[in-house]
Amino acid sequence: MSPSSSGGLSQTGERLDSAPTRPHYDVRVVVLRLKMEFRARFLQIPDQSFFLFGPRGTGKTTWLRQALPDALFLDLLQPDLARDLLARPERLRDLVAATPPRTPVVVDEVQRVPELLGVVHALIESTPPRRFVLTGSSARKLRRGGVDLLAGRAIVRTLHPFMAAELGPFDLQAALTRGLLPLVVAADHPTDVLRAYASLYLDEEVRVEGWTRNVGAFARFLEAISFSHGAVLNIANVARECQVERKTTAGYVEVLEDLLLSFRVPVFTKRARRVTVAHPKFYLFDAGVFRSLRPAGPLDRREEIEGAALEGLVAQHLRAWIAYSRERHDLYYWRTRSGVEVDFVVYGASGVWTIEVKNTARIRDDDLRGLSAFGEDYPQATKLLVYRGTRRERRNGTWIVPVEDFLRQLEPNAPMWAHRA
Repeated sequence: MSPSSSGGLSQTGERLDSAPTRPHYDVRVVVLRLKMEFRARFLQIPDQSFFLFGPRGTGKTTWLRQALPDALFLDLLQPDLARDLLARPERLRDLVAATPPRTPVVVDEVQRVPELLGVVHALIESTPPRRFVLTGSSARKLRRGGVDLLAGRAIVRTLHPFMAAELGPFDLQAALTRGLLPLVVAADHPTDVLRAYASLYLDEEVRVEGWTRNVGAFARFLEAISFSHGAVLNIANVARECQVERKTTAGYVEVLEDLLLSFRVPVFTKRARRVTVAHPKFYLFDAGVFRSLRPAGPLDRREEIEGAALEGLVAQHLRAWIAYSRERHDLYYWRTRSGVEVDFVVYGASGVWTIEVKNTARIRDDDLRGLSAFGEDYPQATKLLVYRGTRRERRNGTWIVPVEDFLRQLEPNAPMWAHRA
């Protein structure tokens, strides 16, 4: 099964024509010599108005340009257009009125001018109603600005980094090193793009939007928080590492989440038979972004960094699988107070799936201890262990699967593994 063409084709990377308008972005490093390839994406485009969120570089605009080639595109990263609509949001009516009634309207990076949402709301309810697609790489202004969020008139979709099954040929080691962000996958010099990626957010989002007065402290925070990737988040420890107050650090974590650069995975506690821990685990949204932020020196073990990258790569795939599937699922992890843990639990309409990730080529019986304990408490769960080896087997009721195989076959609206084994 291949990604559905009904979801539209996506050009990897950001479009070239928008880059020169980004004053703090090094165009020479990031936008040069992109490979102009088209990739089918699993995300299905709704028939109604919708928000499309996703971090910068996930290909939101290029996907929409392929899926909606006749749409009116309003790019709010263009300073002149953003200034004009910020001064007079009602001018949006004039721009829309100049297009045929059935023409979709794409407002790119709508968080730049959130006042437009009141006008959008009115146009959606007009006769005839207009269809809007509102993209954003930050939810902070929309959530905190008290603006009109369309009262449910527009549904929400999220575009994630590539899934392995969207790529055809899939290189696991490259994904662990450089990640699967379309902007990076499409670049001739992906390492340079990753190096510039954090600077994009520091300059354009944090500095321009004024979310922190001390950009240097935020830069130290980014390095410190990278050590929490794939671990239980301890705000106090991160605050000590980046030498800022705990309250400030908690605010920085919220900024990362609002910029869609990180997420937390809560503990699975449904009908718990054992006492579980309370704190969530923390992940950066892409393995390559994690690697670009995580310092690596003589005192850092390669296995430790690569193990965290592998766990994060599986996490970002599971999030995309959940986001693109029709049925509702949620992502958790499981850990008891005694220290028995399973990396991921996917719970939803299709069942309970529990997944352990091991950055090793050989599996010992002790590696199955957490899965076995979870299976005792939740016998209906399908148990999987994904690892760096090459053999598939079933041991003590657990599917043991090469991680590359698992990621390649993971597709929305299909079971995770058992039917393929």
